[in-house]
Amino acid sequence: MFKVLVLAYYYPPMGLSGVQRTLKFTKYMPQFNWEPTVITAGDIAYYAHDFGLLKEAEEAGVKIIRTESYDPNAIIGKKYGTINMPKEFIRKAYSNFSKTFFIPDNKNSWAKRAYLKAKEILKNGHFDIIYVTIPPYSSFVYAAKLKSEFNIPLFVDYRDLWLGNHFAFYPTPLHRIRHKKLEYNALRSSDKIIVINRRIKENLLTTYNFLNFNEIVIIPHGYDPADFDGKDIKQNLSGKLKLTYAGIFYETITPVYLLKAFKQLSIERPDISAKYELEFVGLLRKENKKLIIEMGLNDFVTEVGYLEHNETVKRIKQSDVLWMMIGNSKNSDTISTSKLFEYFGSRKPILGCVPDGVAKNALSEYGASFVTSPDDINEIKNMLIKIHDLYTGNNLPKPNEEFINKHNRINLTEQLTTQFQFFLRT
Repeated sequence: MFKVLVLAYYYPPMGLSGVQRTLKFTKYMPQFNWEPTVITAGDIAYYAHDFGLLKEAEEAGVKIIRTESYDPNAIIGKKYGTINMPKEFIRKAYSNFSKTFFIPDNKNSWAKRAYLKAKEILKNGHFDIIYVTIPPYSSFVYAAKLKSEFNIPLFVDYRDLWLGNHFAFYPTPLHRIRHKKLEYNALRSSDKIIVINRRIKENLLTTYNFLNFNEIVIIPHGYDPADFDGKDIKQNLSGKLKLTYAGIFYETITPVYLLKAFKQLSIERPDISAKYELEFVGLLRKENKKLIIEMGLNDFVTEVGYLEHNETVKRIKQSDVLWMMIGNSKNSDTISTSKLFEYFGSRKPILGCVPDGVAKNALSEYGASFVTSPDDINEIKNMLIKIHDLYTGNNLPKPNEEFINKHNRINLTEQLTTQFQFFLRT
């Protein structure tokens, strides 16, 4: 088999959606004659852990090597295990502090140790490809060093933009210049760039004119059919329209506008609001729980809490409609979250409160979608009424199967390994 060395800070047993793409790629690589070895973080503090996902990687035969490092989360939590997400203003302040004093990010300590471990592995064994997934961006910087030292083809996977990322914070112009220089040098060392959508590709081509169109390949997020096949799912027998959100809230991703819209609905059309159940699976956050109480929406809301991925999928399949939102921010048009594509795998109708951009376009192609602006309370309220009316008439829309099948993670992994093979042949 061909061998690929994968650098991925976010990997099980870390949970949440950030680990899904790399996990599923490495899970299915052996089907296409590629053996992955993953260098990832050791025991660290994180907001969620999912040992079911770790078992999935282990059962697929993925070789996992863990490197210890100073853990920045220890400042606000504890050194190991699952930590509570702090209030948003605290998390945001800490995030901006890190972005001020750690360039390109606060994972630099781990990236350096991963680099040293990778050097040791590459000296003692043959690998055909080095594959790094970003963020964190520091791992890309060190992956470029590996490329220069060992002359092994380097593939980088952009799960988000680096320069101008929608959550970027540059306290001075020098910070932005430093980021751009680091990214420029790393891209110069890259042999192939994988991106999750067209907008990120366009952004890179515009920012770095030495890149050519064919160097950047779009492989979108997807869903794993194994997560949805053969599940014993209990039907929703409550008689209510269950609207489910699975995930966390941070930065501009917030339930505030949906809750305000629902409060307005409960005042204007209590007959319709009484038919709804708002289910939150994941980390709802204390400030959002407080808001629900203040708005008097307790009777409409079910908070499930964080579940391992397998159980989350069951909740998704038990729901009538799924909800997601992407807030307005700089370059928010480049965001296409992995959660949305997992929603597509469920084939459930989706209420998407999103700005113009790739997520809105994907929802449109999916077909079974109700799309609003992320912060237009009246528009969201009216869409909740429309969804209710279609639900009671058994007329909720059906998704586009051709579009769904294009995002099967097995097929996407085949696309990635085909890029590996093609590069080796050339």
